[in-house]
Amino acid sequence: MDSFQRLEVLIDSAGDGEEANTLLRRFKGRSQTVTAAVEEFMLDFMTLVFVIEAGEDDFEKPIRKLARSRLSNLKQLVNVAA
Repeated sequence: MDSFQRLEVLIDSAGDGEEANTLLRRFKGRSQTVTAAVEEFMLDFMTLVFVIEAGEDDFEKPIRKLARSRLSNLKQLVNVAA
């Protein structure tokens, strides 16, 4: 399972933020654009984790969708930069 597949699993389960950060650490510093995309994804991912832990079910689906969108954007940026 590659890093992006594992991140998708973490989005589905609202998993560990530290694991997500570890998976993304290798992409930081490639460019300002990629670093910004990593930070945007992590912000949305941690928001998703918070929303689920707080029991705010009405916000879970839109935030999960946003996190997936950010991950897709990051994946495209990493593939272009590679």
